[in-house]
Amino acid sequence: MAQGIIRFSPARKYLTAAAMALGLAVFSGWCALSWMPAAIPAVLLLASAGLVLWLGLHPVIDVSEASDVSEARLRVGEREIEWDEIRRVDQTGWISPLVTHLTLADHSRLTLVYPGETVNSNRLLRIIQQRSTKALINGVPYRQIFGEPVRPAAQDAMPSPRYRLLTEEDEAEVERLYHQLRTAGRLDPDK
Repeated sequence: MAQGIIRFSPARKYLTAAAMALGLAVFSGWCALSWMPAAIPAVLLLASAGLVLWLGLHPVIDVSEASDVSEARLRVGEREIEWDEIRRVDQTGWISPLVTHLTLADHSRLTLVYPGETVNSNRLLRIIQQRSTKALINGVPYRQIFGEPVRPAAQDAMPSPRYRLLTEEDEAEVERLYHQLRTAGRLDPDK
């Protein structure tokens, strides 16, 4: 059974931002040695660096695309969740980083944090919502949002109508000019 995996890795901008905040915290700490009020931004920058580093080191999220539905899973780090286990998907207002609450069949609640680009966050959220077929999406049943897959009804093929672009006189004129061009090699009768 062919199986593809979509991998959602944390954006690298979080590690870069953490390194910059840490560097600025060290600089502010050095300035605080001679001027004590500089310790305030040093502490704030150090806390920001820790938070952004925590986001940047989040585990990779894998979405398997198995041909057999029972094999398709959502994998967050080492934890694998089958799509049928998800009973509720609740969005928060956060898209980048994406913060979503998943309620599972055993009534446990998982907070999914994905610190990725906005496009990838929206894609991951859309995939989670579309594949969680037994879930309530923000309190609304799945089938009410996405509906049942509609099978196209067999229709008799109707011939496409033929529209007239020219009148009969114009068609006759075009035919006459075409035959004149074929025999003479040109349309201009003066030459």
